[in-house]
Amino acid sequence: MKKLALLSTAASIALLNLALNSAALANEDNAQLIMEKMDEQQRLVSDGSLTRSQLSTCKFGQKDKQINCVETPRVKVLESVSKQYGPDKKDSKGVSILLEPASERGIGMLTYNYDDPGRDTESWLYLSALGKVKRMASGTGEDSEPVSVFGSEFTTEDMESGNTNEYDYKILQQGPFGDRQVWVIEAIPKPVRAVKTEYSKLLYWVDKERYTLLKAQTYDKRGKPYKQLTFKNIEKINDLWIARDVTLINLQSQRLSNMKTEAITTNVAVEDEFLTQRTLTDFAYREKTLEALRKYFQ
Repeated sequence: MKKLALLSTAASIALLNLALNSAALANEDNAQLIMEKMDEQQRLVSDGSLTRSQLSTCKFGQKDKQINCVETPRVKVLESVSKQYGPDKKDSKGVSILLEPASERGIGMLTYNYDDPGRDTESWLYLSALGKVKRMASGTGEDSEPVSVFGSEFTTEDMESGNTNEYDYKILQQGPFGDRQVWVIEAIPKPVRAVKTEYSKLLYWVDKERYTLLKAQTYDKRGKPYKQLTFKNIEKINDLWIARDVTLINLQSQRLSNMKTEAITTNVAVEDEFLTQRTLTDFAYREKTLEALRKYFQ
């Protein structure tokens, strides 16, 4: 009888472990699907889009649990055009041009992001005062620094989409977040991603109904809190949910950047040639193309 009892106990433990493993796998599968659906919406927003944004950056302080600038913010106005490529539209090309301040007008940035884990992000910076295009260091590994977007706390990595296959995902919890219902999803870089990211872990607060980000938290390679992002003023434009106000707080540099979308249009025809270095250097060509797109602004 004791032997039968032991066998019964062992079988129960095995069944319990099997159930727990199955639940864990289901959790991971669901988390992957959620992130892919959210990423797909972000890629649809970026596929043929023109935006005019105000980008402000400052050093911040905290008082009464409120975070505020402790210096006059550096404010820049820029226009950006992006388009998705590849069979699954997971590659992207984008160009951004500064309009203000007047002293920096014409400075531009061109970025190519690839879904292929073997290819690093490529970026070029055009300095209008010098009339030269400079190739920025690729990737974010040991031999290079992440590329900042016009001196802000945002980097090209923070703006990427289409790399969901480079992370392992897990739903940590779900429930209310403000007046929305969310999943809180943990993302751990796979080895192929770990060598080219500055983050060891990311947490995402994903709106259950709209599949949009409401908040994100990143951690550095030592596991310490690094950057915190919040997404506000989420509107439905051309059947796509878009956050028109994004704030990034760098907890280590004690600086924050805010990106406000002043005008936007999506799903417009963008010529491939426009997303090349020609747009950085050819003012007449750039303005002619932008003027044709601006009439669709919302």
